[in-house]
Amino acid sequence: MSASLSASLGAVSARGLLTGTTSRALSVAIYLHDLSGGGVERQSLIIAEEFRRHGADVTLVLHRLRGELLNQVPAGLHIVDLNSGRTLRDIPALVRFLRADRPDILLSNVDLNNVAALLAKAISFGPTKLVICQHNPISLAFAACENWLYRYVGLMYRLLSPLISKAVAVSDGVARELETVAGLSRDQVLTINNPVVGPDFAARSAEVADHPWFSQPGRPVFVTAGRLVAQKDHETMLRALAIHRRRSDSRLIVLGAGPLQDSLVRLTEELGIAAAVDFPGYRTNALPYIRQADAFLLSSRCEGFGNVIVEALGCGTPVISSRCEYGPAEILDDGRYGLLVEPGNPAAFAGAMDEVATLRERFPSDMLRKRSEDFSYAACAAHYMAMFRTLAPHRAWVSQA
Repeated sequence: MSASLSASLGAVSARGLLTGTTSRALSVAIYLHDLSGGGVERQSLIIAEEFRRHGADVTLVLHRLRGELLNQVPAGLHIVDLNSGRTLRDIPALVRFLRADRPDILLSNVDLNNVAALLAKAISFGPTKLVICQHNPISLAFAACENWLYRYVGLMYRLLSPLISKAVAVSDGVARELETVAGLSRDQVLTINNPVVGPDFAARSAEVADHPWFSQPGRPVFVTAGRLVAQKDHETMLRALAIHRRRSDSRLIVLGAGPLQDSLVRLTEELGIAAAVDFPGYRTNALPYIRQADAFLLSSRCEGFGNVIVEALGCGTPVISSRCEYGPAEILDDGRYGLLVEPGNPAAFAGAMDEVATLRERFPSDMLRKRSEDFSYAACAAHYMAMFRTLAPHRAWVSQA
């Protein structure tokens, strides 16, 4: 491969480390947009390391080598930087990569990147098995929250379905859409929930978030975390807070960054709640904020899964979430592990926030933490590796970490 395509972080390449021979190791290439601080990017680094622990030879293929998570790349992980201007321009570079490296598996992530991977697979004529991972719904309702190109993702999956060896859905709801909207066969689709809780989770959540509001008893503090984009519908949350504050002196910490930050700040001023809402920006480790909160809030219009809900459960923090498609209701078991309210309804959301004083009694921390264990790194990796064994049975499996 040309030097212009490859960039390596770490002094030691992952190739052959656990097997002693490149030819026998399962080779997995993970393709995603970049290493920005979102759930997909964090998950990809997690499963890359889990795959290596199981003996796989892993390469991370990026549209652009950039993002907040660059300093969290596992040591020795091989990285290919496509350095493209737009996602569809990744296709020629992906074709060259597939022809040169010939990985056993190409695991692609997220909508338009999946389309680019499918087109590259079609052009490369190589033996690589393509697995697409769908993190978001593909219905038109979700597409309305995103770039207009997302409206055609389902159609492209349908047209290119013979090239898809497996389609991984992060929730059962997304899996149903892959069958109904994208026309994939039931045998092609597999649900694997995201890896959220790892060995370092307890230590990370035990850190202290140095925010003055946490040291003021009697004044509830809500926390939310996520990109400041239309899909997350922070507007509903802020309007709900304004209603709730007529009855309680509560505050809200909004963790995350995004294009809507300025408009959301203006909305807090219009609603008269600017002094009760803080926008500290993106935090590499949001867990201490979530752990110290009286409740975690999620007001999304739609979600494929909802990693932050699992993080809140792992911290033992009660959750108030919109009952959006699809992940939150599945994670919270239809209300058994948290409150679910109608999406886009500030009054209903405010009503749930009014119950903040009793939430920890209704949803004990030990029960919530126990539920979070269903979404561990190890459980996710085991499902992926079982799938890989069916797709590449000729490879040796020397590690069962």
